[in-house]
Amino acid sequence: MLEGFRHDLIVNAPATGSICVAGDAVRLAQVFSNLLNNSAKYTNHGGHLAITVSTDDGDAIVSVKDDGIGIAPNLLASVFDMFMQVDRSTRRAQGGLGIGLTLVKSLVGMHGGSVEARSGGPGLGSEFVVRLPLLYEVAKAEATRPIEPLPARRILIVDDSRDGGESLAVLLRVLGANAELVHSGRAALEAVETFGPDVVLLDIGMPGMDGYEVARRIRADAANHGIMLIALTGWGQEEDRQRSAAAGFNHHLVKPADIDKLRELLLVS
Repeated sequence: MLEGFRHDLIVNAPATGSICVAGDAVRLAQVFSNLLNNSAKYTNHGGHLAITVSTDDGDAIVSVKDDGIGIAPNLLASVFDMFMQVDRSTRRAQGGLGIGLTLVKSLVGMHGGSVEARSGGPGLGSEFVVRLPLLYEVAKAEATRPIEPLPARRILIVDDSRDGGESLAVLLRVLGANAELVHSGRAALEAVETFGPDVVLLDIGMPGMDGYEVARRIRADAANHGIMLIALTGWGQEEDRQRSAAAGFNHHLVKPADIDKLRELLLVS
C-alpha cells in the first residue's frame, strides 16, 4: 500500500541496543500493520509517514505519524469504537468500518498497554501512539489480572458488509471465540443448522431477508430457543429496540458498538 500511494516511510529507532517488551510477535505485527495501513489510506499520494520508537517511564513508545488529511477534534475520542465510520476531514472512510482500530486497541490492551490518537485537525495529519510496558518493568511488576478470554462458544456473525464482518470475526477469534461469518439472512438460517451457534450477532438492515425476519425464523424452531441473539445495527431508536425484542433478540447494540459491552454480553452468554 505504501508503494502504491508512493509514500515515503521514515523509521526512527535507537541505533544501538534493544527495546524489549513481553508480547505476541504476530499480534503486535497486526497492531502496527493496521496503523500503517490506516495512515497510508488517509494520506494523499506522495505523502510522508514516520515510525518512531523510544522509551519513557518504563514503557516502549511506538508512534505512527502521517501528514495526511487528519482527524476532526470531535472524532479523536471515538476513532477506536467498533464500526465507527470515521469521516476524516471531509471524506468518508475508504472501504472499511474502522474496526481495524478497534482490533488495535484490544490487542494493545491485552499486552497491558494503551493507544492514543492525536491530530491537529483536518488537513494537519494524524499520529497514533502505542505504549507497551518494557520487559524489565513487566518482570518486576506485581502480577495483574489478565483480560478474561471469551468462552469457547460458537458465535455466528451475520453482516452483508464483508469488510466489517470479516474484521469482527478476526477480533472475536483473537479474543478466544469460535466465530463463523455469513453475509445474508438465508445463509444465516443454514448456518444455524450446520454450525449450531450459541450466539448470533445479527445485522438488521440487510437486503432481502432483514435481521428481524431472520430472528423470527430462528425463534420459530424450539430447538433454537437457547441461542442468544444480539442485534448489531445502526438503528437505535426506541421503536427499533422494541421491534428487535418482539422479533426475539435478547440484546440490541447500536453501532459503533462498545467492544467492552459486547465482551460483557459474550462472557455471560
